[in-house]
Amino acid sequence: MSGPRNKPRVGLLALTLELYESLLPDLRWQRERWLREKVLPALAAEADVQFDRAVFRREDIQAAVAAFESAGVDCLLVICLTYSPSQLALGSLAATRLPIVLWNVQELLSVGSDFDGAKMVTNHGVHGTQDLASVLVRSGVPLEYVTSHPNDRGGLAPLVDFFIAAAAVAGLRRARLGLLGYPFPGMGDFAVDTTHLAATLGCQWTSLSVEDYVLRSAAAPAEAVRRLAQEYRRLYDVAGDLTGEDLEATARAELALRGLVTDHRLDALSYQFMAFGEDERTETLPFVAASRLMADGVGFAGEGDLVGAAGTWLLERVQGPASFSEVFTIDFAGNGLLMSHMGEANVAMARDDRKVPLVARPFPITRTRGRQLALVTSFEPGPATLAALVQGPAQRWRLIASRMRIADYGPLENMPVPHFKLVVEGKDVRDWLTAYAKSGGPHHNAVCFGDATARVRAAARLLDADYFEV
Repeated sequence: MSGPRNKPRVGLLALTLELYESLLPDLRWQRERWLREKVLPALAAEADVQFDRAVFRREDIQAAVAAFESAGVDCLLVICLTYSPSQLALGSLAATRLPIVLWNVQELLSVGSDFDGAKMVTNHGVHGTQDLASVLVRSGVPLEYVTSHPNDRGGLAPLVDFFIAAAAVAGLRRARLGLLGYPFPGMGDFAVDTTHLAATLGCQWTSLSVEDYVLRSAAAPAEAVRRLAQEYRRLYDVAGDLTGEDLEATARAELALRGLVTDHRLDALSYQFMAFGEDERTETLPFVAASRLMADGVGFAGEGDLVGAAGTWLLERVQGPASFSEVFTIDFAGNGLLMSHMGEANVAMARDDRKVPLVARPFPITRTRGRQLALVTSFEPGPATLAALVQGPAQRWRLIASRMRIADYGPLENMPVPHFKLVVEGKDVRDWLTAYAKSGGPHHNAVCFGDATARVRAAARLLDADYFEV
């Protein structure tokens, strides 16, 4: 089940040469000391790196990789502290299911006039990484390869991107999705064979009933409802026409949806709004609940879109916070896109210069006994990424990503639903829409702050999915 994001867990496989054990018996200890004193601290802020000792025998390499697998690390970081013959590690690396990144790194920053044999002996791992990368490529073993110095400005960024993507993909393979209701009839871009979903992405899913939601809403404890209604008044700009009954009905809906997420250990969910209206006991829709659950790291998509929910969750784990959204209107004059949905957007992404309005939709989108409230969330302006998970030809997964900018726009008084504007970076919005459509981009997508394209691209490689940057 979703919760606070933890740092990626990384297993560090450090390789040396057995010959040096007799020729230079202090060399391995010296290289390990540099690793512990300089390299591990540099990585500690971004990853939980597990390291025991450098290894140089085939059986020790096998044992180290097996230990990392048992510990459940997200990926394997391989460093050649000296030269190391590739065939010693090939078998273990070819057999493991852990994602592999080779870091071509050394202690020495520059080679100057004072360079000598001793410096060369302590800084000659590069040809070991080339040997190993070559045989892994030759053997069809997927890998990443990064060259940088720990002191390089931004030198650790490609590693961190890979670590985070690996952790996100590992989480996706364990993710549990919930479907409340059924997919919107006729919406084909997110139609999915759930057996294929489980076999390829690893996601498991469970069906949730509207009746369970209704019964949970009715049974919500009065004190918990009262506290949550008070929280709404404290956190949001509550419209003057909302009554205590409106807020309490919305609170009951949130407690019901949160209970479903907790009890079914869900990482992401989707609901079909029409399904709620088929049960005449439905008091209101959980728009506010979905917006706040996204703020807690739960993936979401509307209309019964399990694939979109998984995609939002993946982007959340790659570079959270992330929100489900949808292109509703083209802003030709502003080279942008008006993004919105019926009532769901990640309220953690709301602009911070004002409270988020909490309003009642002026007309119901499906039958309910009470009014339907929504948080009118407009996002904090700045750089952003739009991404989408979708199936392409032959059921191959693909990830689509695009650099965007969130405009200083909204919330508008006459828009009672979440809305924000994306400005396309580097191309005309007409060309962007054409490229997005021709890449198979679905009408549901996810948005996060900043440039997440490198991490989405890494996640695509780890999923053996196609990657399209629009």
